[in-house]
Amino acid sequence: MRRRLIDALEGQPVDTIPIWLMRQAGRYLPGYRALRARHSILEIARTPDLACEVTLEPVRRFDVDAAVVFADITLPFAGLGVDFSIDPGVGPVIPRPIRTAAQVEALRPFDARASVPFVGQAIERYRAAEHDRPIIGFAGAPFTLASYLIEGGPSREYAETKRLLYAEPRTFDRLLDRLTEATIDYLARQAEAGAAALQLFDTWVGTLGLRRYERHVVPFLERLRDGLAPWKRPVIYFATGASHLLERAGRLGFAALGVDWRESLGRLRRRLGDGVTLQGNLDPGALLAGRATLEAEARAVLAEIPDHDRHVFNLGHGVLPATDPERVNALVELVHEEGTARR
Repeated sequence: MRRRLIDALEGQPVDTIPIWLMRQAGRYLPGYRALRARHSILEIARTPDLACEVTLEPVRRFDVDAAVVFADITLPFAGLGVDFSIDPGVGPVIPRPIRTAAQVEALRPFDARASVPFVGQAIERYRAAEHDRPIIGFAGAPFTLASYLIEGGPSREYAETKRLLYAEPRTFDRLLDRLTEATIDYLARQAEAGAAALQLFDTWVGTLGLRRYERHVVPFLERLRDGLAPWKRPVIYFATGASHLLERAGRLGFAALGVDWRESLGRLRRRLGDGVTLQGNLDPGALLAGRATLEAEARAVLAEIPDHDRHVFNLGHGVLPATDPERVNALVELVHEEGTARR
C-alpha cells in the first residue's frame, strides 16, 4: 500500500506532498454522472458494488494518494430510527426533526453492522480491487449531525439548533452524547473494514462561538478521539467556516486538522507548531479557472508551508460539479512535482 498519506498524517518523512480531494468521488466525473442517471445518491451509497465503483473512478483516473469511500454523513440516521431523504438541490431532509428530550431518548441504539453494513462492504470491495492506495473512511461530527437532526435539513441561521442549545442544554448535550457513541461505532466499523485513515466533517460548527464550542462540542470530540484510539487510525478533523475555532481544534489531539480556504495554513502552523498535520486548502473555485491560474493558486498554498512537512494537500471544501476532470489531473501532477522538487 502506498504509505505517503498515512506517513504525512503521522508526521513521518514522505517522498513528496500527498494529495487527495474531498468529493473526489462523485458529481464532476462522467462515470458517476452515468450512474446518477439511473440511481439516487442513497441507492448508490447503499449498494456496495456501486459505491465501490464510484470510489474507484478517481483512483483509476488520477494519481491521488488515497481513495475516499462514497457515502454520506447522514447514512447513520436510519440506524437511529430517523427517517430522512437526500433531495436534489436541497441535501438531507428530516421530516420529523429532533427537538425534545423525549425524541432524543427515543432514538434507537446504533449498531453499524446491522444498520449501515453497506459502508463497510464498499470499503472491503475497494480493498479487494485496489491494493496500492489506502482508503479514507469518514463520518459527520456530532455537532453537525445534531444540527441536521434539529433543523430538519441545511440551514442559514441554525435557529432551532441554538434554541435547543441555549434553552435546553442538557437535552442538546444528551443528543450529542447519543451521536458520539454512534459515530465511534460507525467509524470503528470502517476501520475494521480496512479504512487506513478517518475524517470527521464538522460542516456547521462554525456557527458557534468559542465559548459554546469549548463547552458543548470539545468534550464529545475528545470522547470520540479516545473511543477511536484502539484502532490506531489517523483521524482528520475538518471544520468549515470555523477560523475562530481552529486553534482550539488543533489541540484536540487528532492527527490532522483540515482547513478551508478562508484560513492561512502558514498562520496556523506558526500558532500550532508542527505537532499536527495540516490538510488543505485550495479554494475549489480555482479548479474552474485556466491552468495558469490554477497552478499559481496551488503554488501559493504550497508556499504557506515551505518545508512541506506534515502537509496533506487538499481543497478547502469539495470538488465543484462544474470542474473539468483534466484540471484535477493537472493539480495532482503539480503537487507531486513541486513536492518532489523541494525535497
